[in-house]
Amino acid sequence: MSEKIVQTAGRAALGEFAPEFAHFNDDVLFGENWNNQDIDVKTRSMITVVALMSSGITDSSLVYHLQNAKNHGVTQKEIAAVITHVAFYAGWPKGWAVFNLAKEVWNEKAEELSAKDSYQNTILFPIGAPNDGFAQYFVGQSYLAPISTKQVGIYNVTFEPGCRNNWHIHHADKGGGQILVCIGGRGYYQEWGKEAIEMKPGDCINIPVDVKHWHGAAADSWFSHLAIEVPGENGRNEWLEAVNDEQYQTLK
Repeated sequence: MSEKIVQTAGRAALGEFAPEFAHFNDDVLFGENWNNQDIDVKTRSMITVVALMSSGITDSSLVYHLQNAKNHGVTQKEIAAVITHVAFYAGWPKGWAVFNLAKEVWNEKAEELSAKDSYQNTILFPIGAPNDGFAQYFVGQSYLAPISTKQVGIYNVTFEPGCRNNWHIHHADKGGGQILVCIGGRGYYQEWGKEAIEMKPGDCINIPVDVKHWHGAAADSWFSHLAIEVPGENGRNEWLEAVNDEQYQTLK
């Protein structure tokens, strides 16, 4: 059972001037009604805010009940949803008025998203987990999310800004190779002895077998591509040296 609600505001403000009103306020409204267990206090708090808002009351009594709602577990997201919903029925100006009060009561800063979370919101596929199994072959942090592991392997590989994999070669006795499809950010693909190719969302790179290459993010951008494994016989990767800073910094 929740803690018993006790109210004395009526007697403190009106005890001598209107003792009967004070009694109804402290003993009946709060003493009996608010302590009724048929509705939990959190729900009752939200209902009260709705009733006051609908009546156009935006004075100290509403501030009290907003604070009461917060004290009984109503979150900032919940009160925002309640006020928005009621505004459609009770009036948009009332919604604005109550939001101005609610902001002061909750006084909570909006949750700040990490750079990773902000970037995730821009791409369709999940970033996935840190790519620890291949970390030794990368400069910087990468992430890996399996998209398909049947028929054809498809993985979303995400690179933090400045991250790139080592030079490497896809070998196969027959077939094989890899296809890259950029789905977010900006990055590069480069074959040995050739100029780097900038990759942006929608760009597709076909990587033949036995070609030395690397791919990764631009220095100032996250980068994600789907890595599609082309079926082949006895497919294997040969990991080579890292793309050094001097080579990488020539890219714009």
